[in-house]
Amino acid sequence: MNERRRSLLGMALLGTVQPLFAAAPSSAAASASPGRGTYGALDAELAAIVDDPSMQLASLSVLALRGGQPVYEQAFGRRWIGNSALPDQPATPDTLFRIASVSKMVTTLGLMRLVEAGRLALDADVSDYLGFTLRNPHFPDHAITLRSLLTHTSSLRDEGGYSWPLDTALRDVLVPGAPLYGNGAMWSPRAAPGAYFTYCNLGWGVIGTLMERAGGERFDLLMQRLLLQPLGLGAGYLPAALPPAALTRLATLYRKRSTDTEVWNAAGSWIAQVDDYHTRPPVAPAGLERYVPGTNATPFSPTGGLRISARDLGVIMRMLINGGVHAGTRLFGRATLEHMFARHWSLDAGGTGGTNGDSLGGFFNAWGLGNAQFPDRPGMALVEGGGFEAVGHLGDAYGLRSVFAADLARGDGMIVLAGGSAADPARQKGRYSALARYEERILTALYRHAIVGQRPAT
Repeated sequence: MNERRRSLLGMALLGTVQPLFAAAPSSAAASASPGRGTYGALDAELAAIVDDPSMQLASLSVLALRGGQPVYEQAFGRRWIGNSALPDQPATPDTLFRIASVSKMVTTLGLMRLVEAGRLALDADVSDYLGFTLRNPHFPDHAITLRSLLTHTSSLRDEGGYSWPLDTALRDVLVPGAPLYGNGAMWSPRAAPGAYFTYCNLGWGVIGTLMERAGGERFDLLMQRLLLQPLGLGAGYLPAALPPAALTRLATLYRKRSTDTEVWNAAGSWIAQVDDYHTRPPVAPAGLERYVPGTNATPFSPTGGLRISARDLGVIMRMLINGGVHAGTRLFGRATLEHMFARHWSLDAGGTGGTNGDSLGGFFNAWGLGNAQFPDRPGMALVEGGGFEAVGHLGDAYGLRSVFAADLARGDGMIVLAGGSAADPARQKGRYSALARYEERILTALYRHAIVGQRPAT
């Protein structure tokens, strides 16, 4: 979602796929930092979406790439909604957001650096890395692999929870008969590992934990070393460890919905949901100073806890478009990323809800290793009228909705971070996809104005 060296052994484990990435774009294709006059209509359209009385947004930060180069970035709304003591703080292109499940794709990028270095293998039994035997008790003869975790086919389920305090070892939760195993709700009784797709956050808690054992560091520090620092990003998975400059740019996520009774009131006040650190700083997880890496990485939230800006996500996107090269330095082998973003699972819609997976109402139709795939087909399109096939990830937590979507072959991409809505997005579903209608409108506006370069039909 990473050692510094390339490893021939690690590359051999990946196999071969067809070329996916465009050649590094030439400087002649650059159109960075366009003037507001160039995209004034897009500014106005996005501002209208943010201020739409039927679905007002607390904040919005967007970025678009065309031909591998940034052509548009803008922010709207407020990263913090003020009061009588403290004034409003506007969102800006370098405002950090808790990006929810887009974090999974970034975590996977860190993981793939460990694979390249030969520290991990995609098809090995993860028990070999965890230090305990991880098996679905209903299918004890089926090994669970990183590949099955990354494609949500491991047979793990979220019904038993997916985050525990640092002093709780994962082995005490996941192993039958262990103190916190309970009724075993974290295991599917019907689908063996590798047989059925069910989106599962718990899988990334396992991934983060075995990354710690392979890398020898706490997950958040490991991700800094493997990916975030080499890319020069002021981002992180642990708010208490963010640099002061980054913390001051962190958005509070809001909804006009209570956090206890979950009652929406679009005419009411914005209610902070997470990352409200204006009156008190973030606190490190309890027991951090005693934590043994490789025990339980879930408090660092490899599944959804990355705080990062749209601008810095754009740095990641450009590196992917360039086939693993950033600022002249190769961070990934091209074959590694081609394998990661190749299609490893597709929904077989032969039965109700699919015979080989649960699409969760149309959100999940195809999958790579730790990334969603967005085929340009009816019911799956990201933009109205189609024309944009992409890979990336979606996120949805605490009111935030996020989209990271890139056509890696053409070098086009869009990043959307919306910091909360005044009404329930489920009440305004998309017209042609599983997304909320406001997400469809934002993506279509970005695509038409910044990538295709044509105005939307009136």
